[in-house]
Amino acid sequence: MRDQMGKVWRAVLQLTVFCSIALQASAAAPVLLVFGDSLSAGYGIAASQAWPVRLEADLARQGKPYTVVNASVSGETTDGGLTRFPQALKIHKPKLVIIELGANDGLRGLPVAKSKSNLGAMIAAAQKAGARVHLVGMQMPPNYGPDYTRAFAAMYPALAKQYRAGLTPFLLAPVINRPDWFQPDQLHPVAAAQPAIAAMIARDIAPLL
Repeated sequence: MRDQMGKVWRAVLQLTVFCSIALQASAAAPVLLVFGDSLSAGYGIAASQAWPVRLEADLARQGKPYTVVNASVSGETTDGGLTRFPQALKIHKPKLVIIELGANDGLRGLPVAKSKSNLGAMIAAAQKAGARVHLVGMQMPPNYGPDYTRAFAAMYPALAKQYRAGLTPFLLAPVINRPDWFQPDQLHPVAAAQPAIAAMIARDIAPLL
């Protein structure tokens, strides 16, 4: 009986030590904040399947553990993002911020100059808070006209250069030629497409980690 109790207590002790180590590692992991719209929030799929969740797993496998906080909101514009961004920085204190906004501005035909100004303000705020920044771009369909689509696409590399931020030019680059990887609205990727997006982002942010 005494031997059996001893084995139980040793098992409990080992489990306690393991949990303590795991909690310490989790607490020590820096925060990566994903700040985007429905394309990052996981619209139409389970939140656990969205690419930011996949990104956290990818980084862990690469030996670069980060706690990924997905603060993305479906329907978000750069105006709305700028309004709630300071609070997100204050709460999460990220070491790295991925900003994926602008698509809803473009779909509404909002002035590119205003979107660019809003994104620039968010990048500057994150950098002032001590975070590195990675910007994720979008592209508009050709029916918005060549002038608008060119200006919109050029906005992201111009901002990345101005603020010396990281850049992924087009979030949907890995999936755009796979119609079967989109939901019926032809705007939002399905769950099967999320790992490909996460892998691209993990590759692109590697220099910032």
